[in-house]
Amino acid sequence: MPTSRYCRRQFLRAAAGTAALSLLGGRDAEAEPRQPNLLYVFSDQHRDCSLPGEPFSDIQAPNMTRLAKEGVRFRNCIANYPVCSPYRATLITGKWPYHSGVIDNGIRVVSDGNSFGDVFRRAGYRTGYVGKWHLQGRGGVYEEPGLGRHGFDWWRVWYRTNNHWDTSFYFEDSPDAKRTPKGYNATLMADQALDFIRRNRDAQPWCLFLSLNPPHSNFLDAPDEQKQLYDPAARPWRPNVAERRRQNERLRATAQGYSAHITAVDKELGRLLGALDETGQAQNTIVVYTADHGEMLGSHDRTGKRLPWEESCRVPFFARWPGAIPAGREVEAMLGAIDIMPSLCSLAGLPVPATCDGLDLSAAFRGGTAQEPESQFLMHIDKHHASGGINHPAPLFRGVRTKRYTYARWPDGPWLLYDNQEDPFQQHNLIDDPTRKALASELDGLVQDWLKTADDPCDLTLANA
Repeated sequence: MPTSRYCRRQFLRAAAGTAALSLLGGRDAEAEPRQPNLLYVFSDQHRDCSLPGEPFSDIQAPNMTRLAKEGVRFRNCIANYPVCSPYRATLITGKWPYHSGVIDNGIRVVSDGNSFGDVFRRAGYRTGYVGKWHLQGRGGVYEEPGLGRHGFDWWRVWYRTNNHWDTSFYFEDSPDAKRTPKGYNATLMADQALDFIRRNRDAQPWCLFLSLNPPHSNFLDAPDEQKQLYDPAARPWRPNVAERRRQNERLRATAQGYSAHITAVDKELGRLLGALDETGQAQNTIVVYTADHGEMLGSHDRTGKRLPWEESCRVPFFARWPGAIPAGREVEAMLGAIDIMPSLCSLAGLPVPATCDGLDLSAAFRGGTAQEPESQFLMHIDKHHASGGINHPAPLFRGVRTKRYTYARWPDGPWLLYDNQEDPFQQHNLIDDPTRKALASELDGLVQDWLKTADDPCDLTLANA
């Protein structure tokens, strides 16, 4: 159960850390190798099913395909809380929402000095963050160096990023130096990341986060070059999109723009991979591409996120580190957002803070066997800061995703049960199937265990039966 697995966290960290040092060639006094760089690229709202080669997907993303061939792809990467700020707080702090305090958008994350950037900076890394932050609370706030930056020294955080052309802004080195450059903001952010990569090629190891806003809405303002690749009248819709939705012109245009934004993000990823090649840093850089959550895009008669369905909570996750991560592998391990910080710290040979709530799955990155969780916790805790506030249509829920099943419930009773092996598009809700009663009860027990593990005060008092 989750609680017992997490009790073994310290042992797993110690073992994984030893293995990571071995991969780095040891730590003898005569020749201490440089630790690997880390380039963590994540977009906003990119779902796993919108990748090249997935069923009913016509996405063109050759650089993501390249990462999959040259590294590892996690097939079950789960956004535990599929909303922007809660995901980012979990990523940066390694904590569950009720531990970080970020239970919805619009809430400022408070540093305890053990965030992702802090760990790498203490290890001698040059640290940087570029792009959407969405952890400052309300409004665009210049962050002075210190705890507000969570260990990231080089700071190019952007605001008002949902309109992707000409209106986004960032601060450069002082609160008076506000910059609003013209262009597609994903390209402008990537330009800054490229500058960081090139400037630090001969310096100490570096850790850079690049947070891109597309394919998040505005869906309609994708670059024309990429829009031309997708015909809105010839979209390969997923089977769980109703026919009336498929004929909706607005949704067709949205789908075209969504796909085009993904291809535009892929273009920027290609520029970054090219810079690593050109500067001779590719061999010693861990490269990650992932996303904070997905997008329903008409599936189950929904748009947006904040939901337990696959389109909302399952996201891409690719990782490459030549010589350390075997190439061309697909891994079925359940990797949650909660596990990313401990796994990448350990992979790079750095200590994992005791404040991290997740598991170290770095062995799965390296081709070994990890002590993986049997499930990932799913949740939608609060929506006061959603569009429409408490009237937002996405319900509050808690649930679990295992390799085979998705189960979710409202506080006062069960809601969804899917067999994802037999029903990959989740079209047959089994929650009222009397033959699945025992299964639903077992999964409900996992939810109860996760609530305790995450110190989630939600009171699920009614029995599943």
